[in-house]
Amino acid sequence: MKVAIVANKTEKTQGVQKEVVRLIEQSKSLTIDEQTPDIVISIGGDGTLLKAFHQYKHRLKEVEFVGVHTGHLGFYADWRDFELEEMVTSLETRSAEKVSYPLLEVEIEYSDGKESERLIALNESTVRRVSSTLVSDVYISGELFERFRGDGLSVSTPTGSTAYNKSVGGAVIHPSINAVQLAEIASLNNRVFRTLGSPMVLSVHEDLTIEMIESPDAVVTVDHLTIDRTAIARVHCRVASERIAFVSGKHTHFWTRVKESFIGVD
Repeated sequence: MKVAIVANKTEKTQGVQKEVVRLIEQSKSLTIDEQTPDIVISIGGDGTLLKAFHQYKHRLKEVEFVGVHTGHLGFYADWRDFELEEMVTSLETRSAEKVSYPLLEVEIEYSDGKESERLIALNESTVRRVSSTLVSDVYISGELFERFRGDGLSVSTPTGSTAYNKSVGGAVIHPSINAVQLAEIASLNNRVFRTLGSPMVLSVHEDLTIEMIESPDAVVTVDHLTIDRTAIARVHCRVASERIAFVSGKHTHFWTRVKESFIGVD
């Protein structure tokens, strides 16, 4: 089985990476292959896993991810740096559980004739305007729902619901739910302008369209990437047909992760 490794540049993580490479080189069934891996091992934190996802998103049907966290407990990493031998053994024996989670499809249309582009997000996509208020019409499955005015809109996956989505008041959603969530970023609500003002969870059967109204300079982000284009006409979001697969031998209960990350341990 072919394995690729993606690691951050901290001293501790680099040491862990060397040990993982040593264990794989000693293995009779695992080999290092950065081009066409079956398994991608992410060493670091959730940001490193995000980087690994975008590096290998073109191989989502063939690859499974494993996370090793070298700092605080993350939402994507199951293994600690002192469990490396156990982790490698689980890969050799294929004894680990496999789980998959939904992703977000983002299609961007332009008003200047540029060809539309399709992207995939693991956490979220945002539509924002930096210099002034974003004005956009929000359509759900082709029907106008509201005209939004504010700083922007965030569309997140269930696994991304604990990231930026939570910081703007979105709900935390269990990653097994096949849905996406729309959350407002500092919306204007008064006697003249009105939005729903609360997060919305859309099913796999629904499409979301954000159409720019006098906001051609809106900025679109997809996870940590910024789409550096102008003349954005509309952004379509939906649950992607692809899913991300994880190999988990020590899967931590999701709500335990939420508690430890945001509330703390008694």
